[in-house]
This record gives sequence, C-alpha cells and structure tokens, in this order.
Amino acid sequence: MRILISLLFVAMLSTAAPVKKKPAVDKTALEAYLRHMELWMPQITVKIDDPKPSPLPGFYEVDVHLSFGKASKDQSYYVSKDGQKIISGTIHDLHQNPFQTDLAKLHTEGQPAYGAANPKVTIVLFSDFECPLCKDEAKSLRENVPKTFPNDVRVYMKDFPLEAIHPWAKSAAIAGRCIYRMNEAAFWDYHDWIYDHQSEITADSLKSKVLEFAKSKNLDTARLENCIDTNATVMDVDRNIAEGRALGIDATPTMFVNGRRLVGQIQWPSMEQIIRFELDYKQKTAATTDEKCCEVTIPSPLKK
Repeated sequence: MRILISLLFVAMLSTAAPVKKKPAVDKTALEAYLRHMELWMPQITVKIDDPKPSPLPGFYEVDVHLSFGKASKDQSYYVSKDGQKIISGTIHDLHQNPFQTDLAKLHTEGQPAYGAANPKVTIVLFSDFECPLCKDEAKSLRENVPKTFPNDVRVYMKDFPLEAIHPWAKSAAIAGRCIYRMNEAAFWDYHDWIYDHQSEITADSLKSKVLEFAKSKNLDTARLENCIDTNATVMDVDRNIAEGRALGIDATPTMFVNGRRLVGQIQWPSMEQIIRFELDYKQKTAATTDEKCCEVTIPSPLKK
C-alpha cells in the first residue's frame, strides 16, 4: 500500500503544472525606474533585451534600445542578479586597455582612410556629410594630420548620417560609398567637395550635383548613377550605422583616438595635444615592455 501511494504521489507531481520560473530581471519595473531616472518621455519607445553575462561579478548586462520617430539610441546597464541594484557607466579592467570595450566594437577593414601606413595612433571618425560641425572637423583633420603627423597617425572615416535631422545625409553617404568602390582616391575628392558645397546641396539636388562632380573627375557617371539608383552600397552605410549605435553614438562628429572617445568638434590645438599624449604613452609603454626582467648579468667584454 505504501508503495502504491508513493507511486500515485510521484505521478501527481509529474502531471502538475510546471512552476513558472521568475525572470532574472523584471523588465517592467526596470523600464519604469529608468524612465524616471533618465527622464525618458512617454513618447519614447523602450525595448529591453534579455540579460546576458557581464564582466562585473554578480551583475547582468542589459541592453536597452530607445526610439523616437527616426531617432534611435542604444544604452547598456548592469543589473544585480537579485534585481535590486543598477549600475550605469563603463566597467574598466585594470589589466586591459581602458578603452577595450569600444575598441572591440570598432572595425576599420574596408573603410576609407588616409595617413600613415603603420600608425602609432589611429583615429576612427563617425561623420555625417550634412553636419556643419563634421565639415569643420573633417577639414581640420585633413589639413593638419598629414602635415603634422605624416608617419604616426591614420584617419578612418565611417558614415553615421543622422537621418532624423539631416534629410540628404544618408543618400550622400551611399553615393560616397559608390565612388569609393569605383576609385578609392576619388572618394577623398568627393569627401572634400561635398563638405565645401554643403550649404548648396538639398535632398532634391544631391544626385545631379554628385554626377556633375563625378564628370569633373572623369569618373564613369553611368556606373555611378546606377549604383546610386539601386542603393548598391546601402549595406555598407548601414553596417557603419549599426556599429555606431552599438557604440552608443548619438552625435556627430564622434571620434575614437586609439579608442578614446571624443564627442563633438575638437579644435586642432586640443586634438594635437591628445595625439601627442597618445604618442608619448605609446613610447613609454613600449620602453617598459622592452625591458628585460629578472636577469642577473656579469659584465664581460664579449657582451655587446
């Protein structure tokens, strides 16, 4: 009888409704808290991803995606595993480069670039062809980097058109990538030309003006027009936009100097100082790395 009762009890347990597991993070409560903390208006749409492992022991990393019309932004928070604590900011590991988190997300393969072939300092610039501050920053870098640091600095340009406020910026980026595919050197002529003529361009006149520019540079205008009309390079631009969003970029220009994030236009004297700081740091760390450790030597005329 006892055996029969035990079997019946086990059978009842196996057919009982499974206990619903409590979610690791209460997304509803988290959204309400963040809306209050960050002053996110009700019109802003908030999407919270499932928690994932983080570099901070005892905490999850939670990615939050914001959207408002055409504008969007991604942010990350760290939520304790008991759901009671939130950390907003960047986690640094003393054994790693302080900018490693951003460096891991930056990709320069196949991107337009100029400057030193084997640089000690790399600048990755996220820019918008319709942005006035981007125009000034681009001109400053183009004029000063090759002249001041010809053997030390390389600049990469990545498209980050702010479509919510700049109606022709993405189309200009797509056209620029078409030209880059056709002729890498011509891209920089286009880059300089479009910033110089920024105030004259509209969404309606962009294509005709770009084709006029291409004709003046003896580029294949028929091939270029087909590339523009078919949006052949939109994926190239979208990849840069996605990378910028993953980095949390919400303003242009935004630069990364050896991974160090700089937002907004940086006047050349300040930029030069930052670059020299990086060069000095590189030199010092290289000297430290080259030092031999833990070796006792006896002077000898045979040793040079």
